[in-house]
Amino acid sequence: MENKLPQTIEVIDLCLLAGKIMLQCGAETYRVEDTMTRIAASLGIPSSHSYVTPTGIIFSIDGTEPAKLIRIYDRTTDLYKVTVVNGISRKISSGEISANEAFKKLMDIEKANYTFPLYQQILAAAISSGCFLMMFLGQWKDFIPAIITGGLGFICFVYIHNLVKIKFFSEFMASVVIGLSAYILVSLGIGVQLDKIIIGSVMPLVPGLLITNAVRDLMAGHLVAGLSKGAEAFLTACAIGTGIAIVFAFY
Repeated sequence: MENKLPQTIEVIDLCLLAGKIMLQCGAETYRVEDTMTRIAASLGIPSSHSYVTPTGIIFSIDGTEPAKLIRIYDRTTDLYKVTVVNGISRKISSGEISANEAFKKLMDIEKANYTFPLYQQILAAAISSGCFLMMFLGQWKDFIPAIITGGLGFICFVYIHNLVKIKFFSEFMASVVIGLSAYILVSLGIGVQLDKIIIGSVMPLVPGLLITNAVRDLMAGHLVAGLSKGAEAFLTACAIGTGIAIVFAFY
């Protein structure tokens, strides 16, 4: 029993690390649980139990080993990390890598930063704002104003979020900046359709992945995770809408 215990603990730590990375990077709840269960089964633990919520993971196996808990404090969107962890899980299942090798790879993945540079994120948000404007049947004259407004809003969101670790407040202030910028551009005659400019500019802030994951988790039967993600998406939408409404109320 003493020889098997360290190996069992290593497997539990490996499963928890894989689940932590996936959950932090925007994976669905059922995908996290399925990946952890498959890794444990591939390493000789067929009977494992996991309970995943957006803020924590509980994992245990049948036997005398205690259950382990990991808290999740920061969540972002990095689907590349989710893909890489899934790839490691498949290699473990096929026997291509050992548990120790997989753990080292997951540690490297957790420390790695695969996000694009900030200027590229701002540029992408600005261009996508203009494209969303055209998708909502806006005029070409408003394309440049939407790019400017969307870029300013995303810059505000990033920098305020770095100062105040409250996502809803950052989104609220970003939507206020978007509303003010759009109103000023239209008042100066640079823009024409105020509503289309605002709609296109707030789209990079809309929690599309969060809404999708909430629906998929609810369909998979994970009611707690699905409802909590849905509530988070609802609060984000309220923050965006409130910021725009305040600008309209003053002007």
